[in-house]
Amino acid sequence: MKHRVQLALALMTICGWLLAAVDPACGGVFNVRDYGAVGDDQTDNSEAFSKCLQALVADGGGQMFLPAGVYRGRITIPPVSQPIPSWITVEIVGEGAPTPVFGTVGAFPLRSEGTILKCLAESGAAALSAAASSDSLYGGFSAIHVVVRNLEVRTTDNPGIGGIDLRCALQCRVENVFINTGVYSVQAARPTRGGKGLVTPGNNNAALTILNNVVVTGYHTGILANEHTDGDHIVVAGNIHGLEFPEAHHASRFGRVGAFRNTYHVTVTGRHGFAIEQLDIEKAGPGQTDAANAWQATIDDLHDPGNLGVGDITYWVVVGNVGATDTFARTGGVTIRARRIGSAP
Repeated sequence: MKHRVQLALALMTICGWLLAAVDPACGGVFNVRDYGAVGDDQTDNSEAFSKCLQALVADGGGQMFLPAGVYRGRITIPPVSQPIPSWITVEIVGEGAPTPVFGTVGAFPLRSEGTILKCLAESGAAALSAAASSDSLYGGFSAIHVVVRNLEVRTTDNPGIGGIDLRCALQCRVENVFINTGVYSVQAARPTRGGKGLVTPGNNNAALTILNNVVVTGYHTGILANEHTDGDHIVVAGNIHGLEFPEAHHASRFGRVGAFRNTYHVTVTGRHGFAIEQLDIEKAGPGQTDAANAWQATIDDLHDPGNLGVGDITYWVVVGNVGATDTFARTGGVTIRARRIGSAP
């Protein structure tokens, strides 16, 4: 009997922990459905998202949870101007990791399973963004650390808006996220409207960005990497610029980056120090482009016409239907050392 009572108490404790992990009243978890959000791929949930985030911020931070579904609308994190009592964490978390659908040949539909944030707007803020602060302690930045996990963010082909823009956040961690334009990367239209898939926090007093298992396809710029960006297991495919490095005071580091069929795989637009430990490139080969996607024929693997970058890149290049090659196309980048895997330092 004693053992049965002990077992019952243990089970009750475990159940309490599980409920605390999902109940908005416990543990700072805010379920968007409790604020009116509907994942039916029809309802505009922007107002429901706003109500959920307002409650989260008023509570001093927490997790905004989106159960599986296709949620239309924008997520805009309200500005935190004064620490309450310090910087807060805002987590935006979906139900399970998405399936990134990308490649270099073929034609595949994108999935509708998991948690998808879908914004079909033609202009305005990104599908998911952090609003600037009008009364900031530092340069307009909101006093937030943003975590985005297990989420697919989808805009339109040739997007007029961005996918995730965290430029005005102090810090972020983005993990298990697929940002796309609703079209398989090989079939994406040439992005002419300047949309950026992911923008990391800008240069600020506490800048810190951690990226892991992030895939971006179909944008004018795949990832705009500001200072203190540390990324691994990254894929940029079917963008004009895969990775772009703007002006930064502090260096950035990337582990493995897959760069497939971008017009420019790595672009430097400001003075920025960075390292890419393995840049795995695949270029469209003979017979792998047509009139619609000829823009995906790579011009430069490294594009730094102003010679603004200082860095190290270790690369491996494959041409479709041909195989591995030691050719690395570059414009400028005189202070960026690039070498093929296996070659002398």
